[in-house]
Order: sequence, then C-alpha cells, then structure tokens
Amino acid sequence: MSNVANTDDGKNLSAGLVTIGNIKITGNKKTKSNIILREIPFKPEDKLTLSDLVTKFETARKQLMNTSLFLFVIVALADTDGDRVSVSVNVKERWYLFPLPYFKPVDRNLNQWLFEQKGGLDRVNYGAKILYNNATGNNDKFRMWLMSGYTKQVSLSYDRMYIDKQMKWGLNAGFAMGKNREVNYNTVDDKQVFLKDPNTYLRNFVNVNAGLSYRNAINTRHYFGIGFTAEEVKDTVVALNPSYFKSGRKSISFPSFYYTLNFANLDYIPYPTKGYAAKISFQKKGIINAINLWSLNVNGLGSWHLSPKYFFSAEVFGGIKLPFKQPWFNQKFLGYGETFMQGYEYYVIDGVAGGFTKATLSRRLFDFNLGLPHQKGRAGIKIPIQVIGKVYGNTGYVHNPLPGDNGLSNKMLYSGGFGIDILTFYDITFKIEYTFNQIGQNGLFLHRKTIF
Repeated sequence: MSNVANTDDGKNLSAGLVTIGNIKITGNKKTKSNIILREIPFKPEDKLTLSDLVTKFETARKQLMNTSLFLFVIVALADTDGDRVSVSVNVKERWYLFPLPYFKPVDRNLNQWLFEQKGGLDRVNYGAKILYNNATGNNDKFRMWLMSGYTKQVSLSYDRMYIDKQMKWGLNAGFAMGKNREVNYNTVDDKQVFLKDPNTYLRNFVNVNAGLSYRNAINTRHYFGIGFTAEEVKDTVVALNPSYFKSGRKSISFPSFYYTLNFANLDYIPYPTKGYAAKISFQKKGIINAINLWSLNVNGLGSWHLSPKYFFSAEVFGGIKLPFKQPWFNQKFLGYGETFMQGYEYYVIDGVAGGFTKATLSRRLFDFNLGLPHQKGRAGIKIPIQVIGKVYGNTGYVHNPLPGDNGLSNKMLYSGGFGIDILTFYDITFKIEYTFNQIGQNGLFLHRKTIF
C-alpha cells in the first residue's frame, strides 16, 4: 500500500492502520446477529493495525465460544479495498432444545451415591425436563423440571441476557416448590445424617427469585436480585435437632437479597486452560430475628500455559457468615455442590468461615474425533474428545465455633492426587481422580459436569 499525501487515508496507511468495513455473519440460523456482534471487540469504522486486528479476531472467537451457543467459530479477514477491510464471522450453532428424561442421584457426588448409599434407586430423582437454550435467539434460557422420586418438585426458570437496545441489562426469574420424605437433619462425624419416613413428607419448601444483570464491558457482569424462601419440617426433625432452625422452630419464611460480580477472561469457560476469573457474592438472608445472615464469598481462578501441552491452574475460595452464631440450616460450608476439597468427597464440613486453595498441573494426552456412522443423505457426526492428565493438591480450613461431634473443622486440611479429565461436546466433562487425604484415606473418585 502506498502513501497518499494530505488525506486521512494516507495518514492511516502511513500509520499501518486499516478501517473496519462490513462484518458479515454466516451460519446463525437461530441466533440474532446483534447477540454475535455484542461479543466482537471491534465495530465498523474502527481503525486498527493489522496485528491488533488479528489479535482481536482471536478474542472475538473466544468470546463467542464462551457464550455456549456454538460448536465452532471462525473469525477472519474476508476481503480488502485499499485500507478498508471486511470481516467474516462464521458460526456453527449447537442444538438448543432438549426435552429429556430426568434421572439424577440426589447425593452430593457419584462416590457417595454408589458406595455409601449403594446406588439406591430410592435416592434418585426422576421425571422429565425441558432445557431450551437460545429460546428466542437472544441467548436466553428456559428451564422446566417435573421431578418425582426422592424429591417431588416443580420448577421453572428463565434467564435473558439482554432486555435493552444497548445490550447491557438482563433479566432472570425462577420458581420452585417441592417436598421430601427424607431430610438431612444434622451433621455427625462430618457426615450427613438423614431421617426418612415412607408414610409422610418431612419437608416442604417454596423458593421464588427475580433479578437483573448488568454487563457494560465484555468480561464483567453484575447481578442484583431478591428472593423469598419458605420451609417447613415435621416435629420429628426438630426433636432430633432443635438447632435445625433457630430456637426449635419448625418453619421459617424470609426474603433474601444478593449481589454478585462475575469477571471471566478465559480461553474456554467450561474448561479453562488460560486466563483469569473471579466471583464475589454478597447475600443477606432475613430481616427479622428468625433468620439473620450476612454472607460473603470470594472465588478466584488463574490458568497459565507452560508449553503447548502443559498448563497450570490455581483456584482459591474464601467465605464468611455473620453473625457466627447460626442455626444448623445456615452452617453448610464445604462439601456441598461445587464447593468441595478433593479427597473429602465422603464428608461435609460445616462452619461459618474458611476457604481452600487448589493447584493443578495438567497435560493434554489425546485430542481426537470419534466418528459415528453417517445416515444416507447426511454427513457423519464427529464427537470431539480430549483426554487430559493431571496432578493436584488441596489445602483448606473451616472455622466452626460449635463443631459438636465433627472433627474436620478448626484444623488445616490437606489432600493430593492424580487423575484424568475427559472432555467432549456440549461441555460434558468426566473426571476420574485418585486422591490421598491427611486422615489416611485414599481412593478413586468420580465427578461429572454437564449442561444437561
């Protein structure tokens, strides 16, 4: 390209700048174009150097993949006209509607269900669910569950990323109601203790929530919301644990308020190997003496490539609940949901303050496609599979002012081990881990993570 004196174009060319012209999007049969353009870090008429533009191509690809809307994304230079360039964005959409049978153990992880509960079908929820991602093409999500088995429950939720023309504000809402014949009413020896009555329901609950989200930039999102919870248990539950709720109550109802800040600058959110993420959550439960809880949780994650095949990850979590004197209902801390230490999957650790750190060194072992037989007139389906080997270590601590018959709180905890992670399409991850802990136990632990 040659210089042109005394023109803006000449100045741009002398500076090595190009002007973004048309951005052409292809492959989006359902997804609205403005949802795709929201994730692209440049717009028509922006002036960039070619090297900066190439960098932003990769940023755009990463952001679009992290929406979980597409199987693959290609962002590339389409054509040039002098110093003016056109950009092509080609996407292949996922399948978005999943009417599925529902079958899921209620226990905290597969090990607890298979080995401690002997894989009992009486500890399984079953039924039907509808998952409708990108329901209107606006990256919105509709969920409906109709469950029976261990828990009889009906729940609905809707989450829309953007409700305004500027594409900054979003909306979410949810409703759930259900009942159980079995209740986890206490923690003894750092294990959940259950009460079951086949003739009556021991617990009834209703949860309602609604909130707004705000996303001004690419990597940061704010959530604000309110909720309402009502729970009731039978007299037998309170007789066994008078501190289940406060002061021997058998029912509570309370509003809640929350604020969450999410930051994610990761190469692939479902399984990051490079980048940083952080989450800060603040919640207030109750406004009267029956329930009075202020809680703050902080999560952080960092991942770094050491070479094309090796990467290192570090995760930290910390939380506090105030005041420290809380009923058992509010003391659940580690071992519930995704907040756990490897090697302690068979345990729960109750308390009001604490946290953990995890460090993992990983290596890509295999990366291939598993081909399925094609049908006449249709291309064959290829299932991508990645296998990643890893070694890891954990350390953590939980403070409990009233530990009772539990020995894992109020002491430093350590664990370590090795394993493999298996990744496949639609963000499904299987984890097979062999872990050692400081109380002299070791074993094979199974985990899975899926959008289904």
